[in-house]
Formats: sequence, structure tokens, C-alpha cells
Amino acid sequence: MTARRRLPQRREAETREMVFRGREYRLTVGRFEDGALAEIFIDAEKASTDSADDARDAALCLSLALQYGVPAETIRKAVTRASNGEPAGVIGAAIDLLASDELGEMSR
Repeated sequence: MTARRRLPQRREAETREMVFRGREYRLTVGRFEDGALAEIFIDAEKASTDSADDARDAALCLSLALQYGVPAETIRKAVTRASNGEPAGVIGAAIDLLASDELGEMSR
């Protein structure tokens, strides 16, 4: 088993907002010192709802996968997608948004 890559106790975070399936979500993202995606927190507009609980738990699993060395692009390619290529779940929507941000930064 690959060792978990630990994050420093204090680290910068960036916050983004997105809408998925008509619901608003706030993403808070932390990165490793090399800039690679390391953790993500997803908060739904309404706390204590099924969608909020699902988003929070899915983000936790995504964060653990990233910290154990699974590349973000591998996860992005593995998530369920609709026939038109759009993400079927909130994790796919979040990781697509973050990937589009990174691609935008590269083209500047």
C-alpha cells in the first residue's frame, strides 16, 4: 500500500462556487506544496440534507484517494458520466471545474 501523503497543519485554501443539478455548492480546495490537488471539501447550500451529506462524504473519499497517490485525472476519467460526457455526480462536476480552472491557468 502506498503511504499517505500528509498535508502541513497550516496551508492555503481556495474556495470556488458551482451549481450542479440546480443546487449551489461551495468547494474549498487544498493543495500539496507542489501545487497538486490534495483535498477538497464540498458544502451544499442547505446543510443536513441528503445531497449535502453525499457531497461531504464523496469529497472525503476523493481527498483520501488524492493523499494516497491517485492522480486527479485518473479519478476524473473514472467517474460516472452521462451519454453527453457531463458528470453524473457532484465529484465529477467538482473535479471537472477544478480541471478547467487549471487548464485556463496554463493557457494564460
